[in-house]
This record gives sequence, structure tokens and C-alpha cells, in this order.
Amino acid sequence: MQTKGTHILCEYHGCDGALLGDQEHIGALMRRAVAAAGAKVVGCLLHPFSPQGVSGVVLVEESHLSIHTWPEVGYAAVDFYTCGDCDPQRADPVIREGLGATRAEVMVVGRGEAGGLEVRSRSRPAGGRGC
Repeated sequence: MQTKGTHILCEYHGCDGALLGDQEHIGALMRRAVAAAGAKVVGCLLHPFSPQGVSGVVLVEESHLSIHTWPEVGYAAVDFYTCGDCDPQRADPVIREGLGATRAEVMVVGRGEAGGLEVRSRSRPAGGRGC
């Protein structure tokens, strides 16, 4: 059985608070990120929080992408796990730019047969319902 996969864990700082609280924007951004990674969406669920913030998950044939936002502090936490020929690392610049992040930390974890850990830190600026 093939168990090779890649899991990225991302911390985005200095994000645009208005974008972090916009559920429709977050949903569209997640779909663009999935496409950039070469994955296929099979389902999506987003939940807005009161007074602000969004949590969401996109189920992909290859695994998942999730996001949790804190607009009040300009922060988002994202994780994206895929197997097969997908590359979740290609989603990072899409999300970074889409949130207006000024700084990000990215941890890349090889899962299963891919085992291993790489931590990358970058500090340059980024150029409830289904999504």
C-alpha cells in the first residue's frame, strides 16, 4: 500500500482582517489553493464566528485543506495534507497573497513513506456554508 503524503502547516501573520472575516473570500481562496496544488475538491464547509473569524475545511480526493482565521489580530492557521501527485506547497503562495500576509512560517511534513520534517520561515510580503 502506498502511504506517501505531504502535509504543510502554515502560520500567516499581518493578514488583512477584512479578508480573514469574509467567508465568501475564504471559500474562493481555498478552492484556488486546492487547484494550485493539483487536487480535486469533493466537499467544503465553512463556519463564520461571531463577532469575527472563519473556520473551514475543504475535503479533497487526496485528503484535506483547513483554515482558521483571527481577523482581530491578522492571523490565519492553515494545514493542507495531500497524497499522490499533488503538491500542497504550491498552495502556500496562493493563500499568502490571497490573505495579504506580510509574514508566514511553513512547516512541511512528509507523511507515511515520505516521512520527514522541514521547517521553512519566510518573511516577505505576499504579492457555515459551502464554498
